[in-house]
Amino acid sequence: METVANQDMKQNKKDSLGSSRRRKKASIVELTDSALERMRMLLEKHRKEAKSDDDVYIRLGVKRRGCNGLAYTLNYDSTKKKFDEEVDYSQPYGVRMLVDAGAIMHVLGTRMDYVEDDLRAEFVFVNPNAAGTCGCGESFTTQSDEFKRAKE
Repeated sequence: METVANQDMKQNKKDSLGSSRRRKKASIVELTDSALERMRMLLEKHRKEAKSDDDVYIRLGVKRRGCNGLAYTLNYDSTKKKFDEEVDYSQPYGVRMLVDAGAIMHVLGTRMDYVEDDLRAEFVFVNPNAAGTCGCGESFTTQSDEFKRAKE
């Protein structure tokens, strides 16, 4: 006769070997409800202006600029490149984001929010990889970027 404990052990072993209960892949970037709602509105406006229902992504990347070395970029894109990572919030927001392959190591684990108050309306990035930011918050640097610049 099989005990409940033995059944649990068999189920746990089955789970670790790959049953239907799989762990969801962690997202490269976490988007708040406020950021998702703003992105949804921007995508709707972009589709309306382009008079197109084609798939449109918002592409997150980084560029060398600013007083601290790197700055976030957000652009519309309709093409997923080979090594891009897709962050899919299509249900219920209709938002799909591509993270540029070259930006992944700089933005991994970043939380993206949208803030609107009397003085500003902007996307805000909380990046655990940022080793430093400039006073205005427009640019940042990471440990790997500091290492590259030190070698140059």
